Amino acid sequence: MTGIFEAPLSKEAAIHQLTDWQRRVRASGLSCYDSFLQTLEKWMEEISNYFLARHNSGFVEGLNNKIKVLKRRCYGIFNLSHLFQRLFLDLEGFQRFAPTGT
Repeated sequence: MTGIFEAPLSKEAAIHQLTDWQRRVRASGLSCYDSFLQTLEKWMEEISNYFLARHNSGFVEGLNNKIKVLKRRCYGIFNLSHLFQRLFLDLEGFQRFAPTGT
């Protein structure tokens, strides 16, 4: 486990730790991880590439999810500008319209 003041893992160290974890899970006899372990083996190179630059698509995935939820909630809104107003309120409204506390 990497501590707060330690250098971040290199790709090679991450592969080593993931492989070690896979070995320990298999040795434990737990079968609930079998599907995940197969996926991890198949995509190890791509997953371990995260440790090269530490970029991910979490922000975009979260935004897409918010938009999908909004589309379900706003079923029946036919005016596109109202849909975008609702999206703006959901994304920025709290910071913009929240009480200041003074």
